[in-house]
Amino acid sequence: MIPQSFIQDLLNRVDIVGVVERYVPLKRAGANYVACCPFHGEKTPSFTVSQTKQFYHCFGCGAHGTAIGFVMEYTGAGFVDAVKDLAQSVGMQVPEVKSERPRGKTEEGDDLYAVLLKTAQYYRQQLKNAPHAIAYLQHRGLSGDIAKQFGIGYAPDGWQNLQAAFPDYNAKALVAAGLVIQGEEGKRYDRFRDRIMFPIVDQRGHIVGFGGRVIDQGEPKYLNSPETALFEKGRELYGLYQGRRAIRDAGRVIVVEGYLDVVALAQSGIGYTVATLGTATTPAHVQKLLRQAEEIVFCFDGDDAGRRAAWRALENSLEQLVDGKQLSFLFLPQGEDPDTYVRKLGKDAFEKLLGDAQPLSQFMLRELSSRVDLNTYEGRARLLQDAKPLVTQIKAHFLSRMIRQNLAQIAGITVQDLDREYGVRESKPAHAAPPRTASAPVRTPARKAVELLMLRPDLYRLVDRNDLLAARGAPKIKPEEIALLDALLEVFAESTTTKIGEYFRDSDLEKLVREIEVTLLNRPEASFQEDELKEQFLHDWENLKLAIGEGPRVMRRKILQEKQNLSPEEQSEYKALLQPQRTGLVK
Repeated sequence: MIPQSFIQDLLNRVDIVGVVERYVPLKRAGANYVACCPFHGEKTPSFTVSQTKQFYHCFGCGAHGTAIGFVMEYTGAGFVDAVKDLAQSVGMQVPEVKSERPRGKTEEGDDLYAVLLKTAQYYRQQLKNAPHAIAYLQHRGLSGDIAKQFGIGYAPDGWQNLQAAFPDYNAKALVAAGLVIQGEEGKRYDRFRDRIMFPIVDQRGHIVGFGGRVIDQGEPKYLNSPETALFEKGRELYGLYQGRRAIRDAGRVIVVEGYLDVVALAQSGIGYTVATLGTATTPAHVQKLLRQAEEIVFCFDGDDAGRRAAWRALENSLEQLVDGKQLSFLFLPQGEDPDTYVRKLGKDAFEKLLGDAQPLSQFMLRELSSRVDLNTYEGRARLLQDAKPLVTQIKAHFLSRMIRQNLAQIAGITVQDLDREYGVRESKPAHAAPPRTASAPVRTPARKAVELLMLRPDLYRLVDRNDLLAARGAPKIKPEEIALLDALLEVFAESTTTKIGEYFRDSDLEKLVREIEVTLLNRPEASFQEDELKEQFLHDWENLKLAIGEGPRVMRRKILQEKQNLSPEEQSEYKALLQPQRTGLVK
């Protein structure tokens, strides 16, 4: 685990404006910077970066975080990788946990990233000396420029050709990287032989594996790298790194089945295409793509195998669905694949075909309905039974509601009856983006104190945490605000940093911290003179203590109210407790 002290040092060293501008051009707007959000399609900028407070926020989709969070969200990197990326940019060394080996390193210390990069360079060089491989690519309509863009190469026929690139052919790193197979009796041989080679690049631009396609006849048609420390088929997508800009510009991503489909579409000007790596679309794939685009179009052959693949993609997408984003399914004419279709008819014809894609909800209900006889009660009952495990996975509030309404209508029952049978309880949308016109939250004394502390952490010295001990059960006191206030006082006692977002990542208080940070986005730290700031904070603290002090009064009043026979003294006490307490609250 990376120490929190290192995280804070790192955030003090990096400038979030510089980090974001690596990927997104920003424009100055007053004290902040703005851009069209890279996480959802929009024409009017709603993505704001605060240089003084060192966080970003999108008023359109709710994306929010520190420089670390931005790298994670934009590149799909994990927390540790995002920290390492930022640390490297400012010359800091991330402290390693001794029990863990760094990702990409073998026990001997070999760098698997470097091994894979060297291999890709070797395969590209071999392509230049392979006329039959070049002829094959030309026959498929690929240019030299597009081959260079995707780093396409060639693995020569033969058993140990990689020895030319790696004199120490017995190095464990070659097996660990999935390039060499360790056979019986210690014999080794190249995994890829006489194949067109497609480097698989992760979102950080590192080669993590390869896909190899046979040139003539042979099985398997596509051969992928095995799972390694760097490569997990269920998480990577071919072409995502090369197509990231086109995907953002289009607001759409097409998912196809083959490497050549991706390359052919990119050459035709449809660069917003990716391919799964010899496996069904996974929830991780969908989650990653929904970060990049507003719409995902799954493109499959129109045969039975294509429809089965589409259904698996649907099943693995349901839990990831988000209101406001669309998943749809396109089935190509019989005998066509994206590569052949776009070469025959061109870009415009293919993009026009995208308009015929079926939305996920339509595809699901049509497919389920086609399996039963809707003219019978038994058929409609079977429909409801088959749909239940699918529909109940959908967390997108509005979409789920409309699908259930449609399903109930098809079956001839009320949506209330269907919800009762499915165990669905209506609730407020879980992931709705905060509207621009949302009403401001009530600023309680606790919230006011939190806001000022987040602006000026050094104010913690003016108050005593023990004043908060009696806050539990007090009326008009929000427990989460008191919890945050108490946590801030503890944090600031150790370090008066203003970059507190990472302290509360994945905690119960993260949502509240985010909400308050957005409230303070355009509020400068110099809103008050020094004396005024202290006075206001102390006033808020006194108001909070008065509100907390009301708690024991309410509890005592309830106790007396529930007693049947009160003594004269208790009657007098009860009457006094009914009188409003003078608050002396400062406005």
